Amino acid sequence: MASRVILASASPRRKELLEQVNVEFEIYPANIDESQHLNEHIDQYVQRVAIAKAQYILNQFPDAIVIAADTTVGIDQHILTKPNDEDDALRMWRLLSGRSHQVKTTVVIANKYKIFHDTVSTLVYFKVLDETEMRQYWQTGEPQDKAAGYAIQGRAGAWVTRIEGSYSNVVGLPLYETLALLVKVQQDI
Repeated sequence: MASRVILASASPRRKELLEQVNVEFEIYPANIDESQHLNEHIDQYVQRVAIAKAQYILNQFPDAIVIAADTTVGIDQHILTKPNDEDDALRMWRLLSGRSHQVKTTVVIANKYKIFHDTVSTLVYFKVLDETEMRQYWQTGEPQDKAAGYAIQGRAGAWVTRIEGSYSNVVGLPLYETLALLVKVQQDI
């Protein structure tokens, strides 16, 4: 009998990505503290948060297979999470303007016996941004709940000159790695 699969996220983007590859799942968001720890490196941060999300949901549904993920942006040793407000978003976009940055996602597939995870990195290049377009983008409401305040699949896609790596990773869930881990955990039951 197949185990129920739970996505530990309220992200509509992660939901759409999993639906795109015909994974049957339920949604139960993991309500955890995502604050960065002092001197925490981006790889440590995304892994810790993604595993914490999976464990939070496994505590409630111990017989499920849980899919959890955390995506964030890194540049110059800075971790850029969701913006607090417009000024915070503008600060981030000024850092990213005309440069490349890393988008990192740790995806976790877990059951009561094992936790499998993989961290995926994609290099994203932005054009030079001007104040007017940044302020107009903030007014759309799109940036508020996204790492570094942008959605590659939305209006900010026009800012991207190229990427090196997984597009679905930048959207919020690296599909290849997610499906590989899902197969691995199901074989391990």
